[in-house]
Amino acid sequence: MAGIPEFSAVTTLDDQQIDYYDSNIMELIPRKNWIKDFASTHMWKQDIKIRKHVQQIYKNNIHVVMQRFNQSHGVHTYQRMYGCEWDDETEVLQGFDQYAYDGEDFISLDLKELRYNTPVTQAISTVQKWNNNRAQLESLKQYYEDECVYWLKEFLTLGKADLEKTIAPEVSLLQKHPSYPVVCHATGFYPSGVTITWLRNGVNHHEDVDLGELLPNEDGTFQKTSYLRITPDEWKKNQYACVVEHMGETIKRILTEDEIKSNNSKLLIVPPDFSLQDEGDQMISCKIV
Repeated sequence: MAGIPEFSAVTTLDDQQIDYYDSNIMELIPRKNWIKDFASTHMWKQDIKIRKHVQQIYKNNIHVVMQRFNQSHGVHTYQRMYGCEWDDETEVLQGFDQYAYDGEDFISLDLKELRYNTPVTQAISTVQKWNNNRAQLESLKQYYEDECVYWLKEFLTLGKADLEKTIAPEVSLLQKHPSYPVVCHATGFYPSGVTITWLRNGVNHHEDVDLGELLPNEDGTFQKTSYLRITPDEWKKNQYACVVEHMGETIKRILTEDEIKSNNSKLLIVPPDFSLQDEGDQMISCKIV
């Protein structure tokens, strides 16, 4: 599709994007000021080479998967999401490694059992092949238990000030037209934890309410919306309010004609990668989370 890179890869740390690469720019771009010094190191240059190599692997893989689904054309996506979570208090590690095709689960790695699983028949041959390669599985286990956690802690130290900041949300009530739902829009907040609820005459109101997904903003903050389907007569006869809670602070917006604004709000990592082909698999090691 025009304007969309054939391949892209990002690294996130506590829901913040810290770098970006795609097949158009062919460079690894730092997204945070605190990582720019790291971007001048030899390892950063190695990461660029790795992503270029992975780009070619994924280009080959998507054609293999298309064949397995009996597809010869069209726009399709092949994705991998992986990383690790570490709890300093309990020292509990949780790693994840998941593949998807066209937005649906394709292959996932069970680190406890140290084996791959799949919910679709089209991936069975790949899962069997990867599970039979114990050397690669052991290498992945070492990556998630050692290297991934090491670099997670390193980046947490580098970005400590940025990650510990707190930014309150800006909350607005929006509506395009009286026949459209009223939107409670919270944006520009950090960290990502936020709750949005509606009150009707001071009581929690759940009917005709739809909660939107948490979305990232370009500056590293977040946004979230909640939709209330209601007629003008209903909200003029009763008092409706949107309540946004973030980091112990509460913001309340009462639904009135004066409060409603026009809807002009802004909307908006790599361990070994495997080839899906039967021959020539190659494991790529890298040290980012």
